[in-house]
Amino acid sequence: MEFRSFDELIKKVQNNEKKKKVAVVSAQDEHTLEAVFRAVKDNIVEPVLIGDKDKIKKVLQSLNVKLEESNIIDVENDAVAAETAVKLINDNKADFIMKGKIQTADLLRAVVNKEKGLRTGRVMSILALHEVPGYHKLLAITDGGMMMYPNLEEKKQIIENAVNTLVDMGYENPKVAVLAAVENVNPKMPETVDADALKKMNLSGEIKNCIVEGPISYDLTMSKESAEIKGYSSPVCQDADILIAPNITTGNILSKALIYSAGAKMAGFVVGAKVPIVITSRGATAEEKYLSLVLSASAVK
Repeated sequence: MEFRSFDELIKKVQNNEKKKKVAVVSAQDEHTLEAVFRAVKDNIVEPVLIGDKDKIKKVLQSLNVKLEESNIIDVENDAVAAETAVKLINDNKADFIMKGKIQTADLLRAVVNKEKGLRTGRVMSILALHEVPGYHKLLAITDGGMMMYPNLEEKKQIIENAVNTLVDMGYENPKVAVLAAVENVNPKMPETVDADALKKMNLSGEIKNCIVEGPISYDLTMSKESAEIKGYSSPVCQDADILIAPNITTGNILSKALIYSAGAKMAGFVVGAKVPIVITSRGATAEEKYLSLVLSASAVK
């Protein structure tokens, strides 16, 4: 299974037997709750709102939505809100987390807590899915938001995070392109050396449940015509599911270029913890927040 659009993903989640429960941290934020209750209306999620109860109720009133008081947890500050959300996950009372009016660092501090947090032993990374006009299916890019300059082992874990997430969504053997400026190994370009090593890990069975290609340039990844002109043959050409950026700068620019210059829609979340964590930027639209909720609900086991 693969998804051609977010509409397909929405329909898949709506057909789930049980709605997923999202713990919204510091939920007294209008744009966040607007997205959450759109997802509630569309039969995507059930919310648990954590934060300043009076402020949350005012926002709900302004949005003209109603929620049982038992689904609002009143806490004194952001740190306690984050800790409460993590406890709900560990107690199996929520399925994933969404950031509200809280600093990302304050939320992640509770997530990575060694004793009570949600660590799995793997690195955490941002996985962003894009619906790109002209491309025949959703395209994932990672990592443009968490890991600044990942080493080889961290890149391996970033691939595993992305592949495991897509497999949980229903994909079989997703195709992974490890991007570089060229398709040949050049010792002076460390990302090409890493890409070659990652492909070999995949061929040896160390990286499972996917096809890894690399090093491969963006044009060869996205265009069979370019690949044919250069005599490059790979099942990943013009059929990639996941693009692995060599560093945070490349991933961030690529993702934003697709959104602002190519008209792509995007949804994203943090993967590598026990559950998905929706951490959208302050500039994210209500639609991006909504689609990120859909994405997270689809990826929960």
